[in-house]
Amino acid sequence: MRLLRGSGDEGATPTRTLHAATPAGRRPPRRVLVFAIVGFALFIATVDTTIVATALAAIQHDLDAPINWSGWTITIYALGQLVAMPLSGKLSDQYGRKKVFLTSAVVFVVAAFCCSLAPNIQTLIAFRAVQALGGGAFMPSATGIVVDQFGRERDRALGLFASILPIGSATGPIIGGLVVTYWSWRGVFVVDAALGALLIVLGLIFIPRSEPRTTARPDVPGILLLALSILAAMYGVTSLGDVHRGVLSPHFLVAEAVAVLAGALFVWHTRRAAAPFIPMVLLRGKGFGVTNVINLLYGAATLGLVALIPLYANRRFGIQVLEAGILLTVQAVGTICVAGLAVLVIRRTGYRKPIFTGLLVIAVGLLVLSLGATVLPPYLCLALAAGVIGIGQGVAVPATNNASLQLAPDQAAAIAGLRGLFRQSGSIIAVSVTTAILARSDEPGLALAYVFAAVAVTLAGILPFVRLVPEYRGRW
Repeated sequence: MRLLRGSGDEGATPTRTLHAATPAGRRPPRRVLVFAIVGFALFIATVDTTIVATALAAIQHDLDAPINWSGWTITIYALGQLVAMPLSGKLSDQYGRKKVFLTSAVVFVVAAFCCSLAPNIQTLIAFRAVQALGGGAFMPSATGIVVDQFGRERDRALGLFASILPIGSATGPIIGGLVVTYWSWRGVFVVDAALGALLIVLGLIFIPRSEPRTTARPDVPGILLLALSILAAMYGVTSLGDVHRGVLSPHFLVAEAVAVLAGALFVWHTRRAAAPFIPMVLLRGKGFGVTNVINLLYGAATLGLVALIPLYANRRFGIQVLEAGILLTVQAVGTICVAGLAVLVIRRTGYRKPIFTGLLVIAVGLLVLSLGATVLPPYLCLALAAGVIGIGQGVAVPATNNASLQLAPDQAAAIAGLRGLFRQSGSIIAVSVTTAILARSDEPGLALAYVFAAVAVTLAGILPFVRLVPEYRGRW
């Protein structure tokens, strides 16, 4: 999910590469084709976040894996993207956009092919993590390429570029459902590898070379400490899915101790680093606290639990993979239908009303999911719930995106990174905790229904605090 984070490339001055690549006064050659190629990369990376969610039940069955470990195919991808995005943004400035873009594509393709051959869940998780590093690196380097190619027209181009995200989210479940139904879950990764190989060929031929822009180094220690903290916490929670382990087991206690220690070291490092991954002022600033909590819960509900809807449909109602995957398409279409209008509305309403309304609608959708077939036929009820959740996302996300930016517009890239961090962390927490619960349950479908209801209640509980979100009206 908007598992993706901005790299700060949007603020780079594009004239250097353009002037180096083309004669003065002429437009760069084939820029529309270049846009299509990097847009194709973003499409592949976005599809990959939903295509595996559709195949989750098939992966679990074929590899005879516990659900708490099968869920890592989703969570490890989110964590890998958290690591890759800030690194890729800096590296593309340091070594050139094209070089980093094509390197990430090679990593993605090789890892995807290895995923298709995985003999067990542990191997699949390992290669899925590597694949996330490649997929997560697409966005920052691709954004930089678009900026370089379009110069003064970059705002319009970047707006069109961002519109690819919901398209990928809508088509990924259908592609995954078709491949799993008529081939195998392994075919999902073969398709990834084939599309990625085509991307590499096109990129080598048509994307112009760009010169390095800066010698600034990414905050590697900070990123790795944060990743270690999240990874250890994930392992500890996942271990609770084993009926023979509890909160007093060494597996849980040691893992959570490592998570706390790594988190403390991350804070210590961030306070002293010259150019930290996330400036501490953004964690302490007035207004940031409530917006970060909202982003955490938003990520848990819309990026984490939504990814488990196909599994829920299959486990509770016996709905087949393709039909279950289409539910995610319904959710994505709901978001697409209202997001554009919501962007225009917040200029008059401010941020609080859309955030309040969107979170409330998402909570209602989750409650409808938990009810299942008590009122309507199962599939109709699930499709309605998925659509309602998507509409809530479309209403809330533009306002949540802009609320934090209004507090410190001069640090837009860092704020976007912080927003992505909390949303992806929410997603990882939701999937890890939920799959651990399902692993210990005799009726996983019913247990997942209770989780949907619990998160709906939690979202409703945060609504009174929306009034603390920084408000702004007018032109921006």
